[in-house]
Amino acid sequence: MQVMRTQSLIKRTRMITLKAVLSILPSSFATAMPESESSLDVLIVGSGFSGIYNLYQLRKLGYSARIFDAASKSGGTWYWNCYPGARVDSEIPVYELSLPELWKDWTWTERFPGWKELRKYFAYVVDKLDVKKYISYDTRVVSAHWDSVSDRWTVTTDTGVVVHPRFLIFATGFASMPYSPAFKGLETFEGICHHTARWPEEDVDMKGKRVAVIGTGASGVQVIQEVGPVVKHLAVFQRTPNFAIAMQQRKVTVEEQKRRKEDGTYPAIFRRRLQTPSGFWQEALPKPFASATPEERFLHWQQTWAQGAFTFLVTNFYDYAINDDANKEVYAFWRNKVHARVTDSVKAELLAPQVQPHPFAAKRPSLEQTYYEVYNQPNVTLTDTSKYPIEEITPKGVRTADGVHHEVDVIVLATGFNITATITHIDIRGRKGKSLKEKWADGVYTNLGMAVSDFPNMFFTYGPQAPTAFSNGPTCIEIQTNFIVKCIKYMIDNNLTFIEPLPAAEEIWREQIWETNKAGPWLKAKGWYNDLNIPGKSIQPLNYAGGVGKYAKICEEVGQKGYEGFTLVTRLPTGQTRIWVHDQGKVDSEAQAGRESESETQPETAIVAVGA
Repeated sequence: MQVMRTQSLIKRTRMITLKAVLSILPSSFATAMPESESSLDVLIVGSGFSGIYNLYQLRKLGYSARIFDAASKSGGTWYWNCYPGARVDSEIPVYELSLPELWKDWTWTERFPGWKELRKYFAYVVDKLDVKKYISYDTRVVSAHWDSVSDRWTVTTDTGVVVHPRFLIFATGFASMPYSPAFKGLETFEGICHHTARWPEEDVDMKGKRVAVIGTGASGVQVIQEVGPVVKHLAVFQRTPNFAIAMQQRKVTVEEQKRRKEDGTYPAIFRRRLQTPSGFWQEALPKPFASATPEERFLHWQQTWAQGAFTFLVTNFYDYAINDDANKEVYAFWRNKVHARVTDSVKAELLAPQVQPHPFAAKRPSLEQTYYEVYNQPNVTLTDTSKYPIEEITPKGVRTADGVHHEVDVIVLATGFNITATITHIDIRGRKGKSLKEKWADGVYTNLGMAVSDFPNMFFTYGPQAPTAFSNGPTCIEIQTNFIVKCIKYMIDNNLTFIEPLPAAEEIWREQIWETNKAGPWLKAKGWYNDLNIPGKSIQPLNYAGGVGKYAKICEEVGQKGYEGFTLVTRLPTGQTRIWVHDQGKVDSEAQAGRESESETQPETAIVAVGA
């Protein structure tokens, strides 16, 4: 199959004539480049894991790199997500950067750190790596336009600062643009209302208040279990049950972490992250579901459930997500766990219905601590909005289709994110003046989930069409950062002007995204995995599902082969241009013939190797 995909891409690429190749160049490209208004090599947008790691690696190589961040402190999602109960669902040390200069001197207090401790970690990271001086906080990028005369980006901020970097990296993640449904009357509500991803720094005191939580995704689950015990009344509005798994949170000691660092466990885990499909250190049970006895299955599930984290998922039978019988049994096991904890049979059935709403793992399950116990409280109500939708928000509360008016003082919008808008809400315009939002209007097209054709020298990390949601965050981010930094170094070392993907390579990568997703359950439920959490959007899988280990190898091979699937352009001292489109190291005969027929004043062109 891989050979066929490669041949398909090569065939499509060879259809590029000299005229088509030259169309990527502006009419002014052959003129002398004016002196740059900025010497900045790289601008990075965002200072979470990805932004900081990119900045550190680039500055180690001696490049002038800087970060602009709309936030007031580093932390990425952990700056914005400071709602009650916010914490990571990946355990330590998996959820941290693998740089020894960081983990050797840092210790955590919990297996799954909360947002306050994560902020302390990021403050430690920027100080330890000595990169804080290269970060401009409270600086929001509002536009980035490619200048075909200078071959640089013109980046404008809300502070009025304008810079002209040669390379541009959007380290904005995938869950930074909150989505709030267009509830009728929301603006009339007289109480307090916040989206979880825009929670105020000063927090909201909900003790003794009547609180509505709309949405039961990860943030909804965490808010509910945190505020449930202290509010006067809690009204939960659930569209789809969350197949939440026991977190098994606990304190971790300095001595425990010191021992694991010294005995080699930490470096082994960091290396192992790059070898597994999920980016965690565990891997699926290497046997099919049908080969195990009912007793073996039950005992394995009991053991992995007790271990907590995502162990129940990532070490399950390797075919549980694609074998309907296996998936139903996994769901039945989970359902029994929920019903054993929820005393109200009506609420228990809403939280874990007898009829399975969708395949297990078709949506990302959350990790919970006391989520289900909250529903045993008499002051907690649960409304199924798939049956009784929210009709309007009134000045005093929430009215649902069953005629009930829920009077509340606080509304918490735990309604998720618009994944693609994380990048497209910025006015990004490439060579042809077309915005990224316009380019993606009919679907996301990228190469490797990091670059987009017609947008030269632009990269993004932990976004659409990478392993992103199917991976531990830092694992995916380090893979992509290593690719981007090596690519930038290759460009500078070889005096290349700009790089961008071939459209044919984008088509092949999109096919890969679809094919890997069809092999699993992820297209069988409406949600942010497939862009269907936003009304009006068409289904499209947003994550590469071939596994983190395989993705890392693909990225490495693309770089080793001179950036297959990309067009590389350089400006010659004479003012002429040269374009490379890789094809197994051979010059494409059609393009070669076309080039020789052109006038000597035309830019030289070569098509060299395209990768699958």
